[in-house]
Amino acid sequence: MSNYHQLLNQLSDLNLTCIKEILPAHLDEVAKNEQSLVDSLFELTHQEISYRRKETQRKILKRAMFPYHKRLHDFNFDFQPKIKKSEIQDLVTLRFLDTYDNLLFIGNSGVGKTHLAVSIGLECIDRGQSCLFITSTELVNRLIRAHKRGTSDTMLKKYASYSVLIIDEVGYLPFSKEGSNLLFQLINMRYERKSTIITTNIPLSQWSEIFGDKKLTNALLDRLVHHSKIIQITGPSYRMKSYSETKGKETKR
Repeated sequence: MSNYHQLLNQLSDLNLTCIKEILPAHLDEVAKNEQSLVDSLFELTHQEISYRRKETQRKILKRAMFPYHKRLHDFNFDFQPKIKKSEIQDLVTLRFLDTYDNLLFIGNSGVGKTHLAVSIGLECIDRGQSCLFITSTELVNRLIRAHKRGTSDTMLKKYASYSVLIIDEVGYLPFSKEGSNLLFQLINMRYERKSTIITTNIPLSQWSEIFGDKKLTNALLDRLVHHSKIIQITGPSYRMKSYSETKGKETKR
């Protein structure tokens, strides 16, 4: 086996994936331009570092479990004129993380709550903060399953550790007493330590209907609302807009 092919094998052993992939073209370029050994090694290692950073970012994004990767510039503020654009732009600076503020997006289905939450979450990851997106139903179900296995403490610590936890769709389905208690424990663990982003279609005054316990609901809201920014969205639904546009096109046909 030639030294070249042994080199390729050694690059695989060292997990230098990018260097191995670009090496043939790189060697052609070196021979063509009579590049020095130092410049050649610099270029190879630079490409490898860049590749690894991108791969790390890709894996972090995958683990964050965002339903999509929509940014703030994708949001149609003209369709939701009652939202203060400057207020949302300020949230994307992530100043709220410095004081562990929570964000509560409240509004009917389809008004863009999740889009705004995701755009902030993506910015968090860009800035090196850990973030997880999860629906409230999935979160509570996972906590209940962990509780039945006797591992709820570990699971709660896991979710409490994220710099930003986005809990989507609070209020679409009511929680059991066990689920409500576990969710309260999580919010309590994150209180004044980490920031939590909530999206909900239910006014806070009606949350006791979701959790089934007024005292627990008051205690939970006390921790969520304290040090929080509440963004109320009262505009029309994007989904209904898309539906109307689709129906309009079909009618013209």
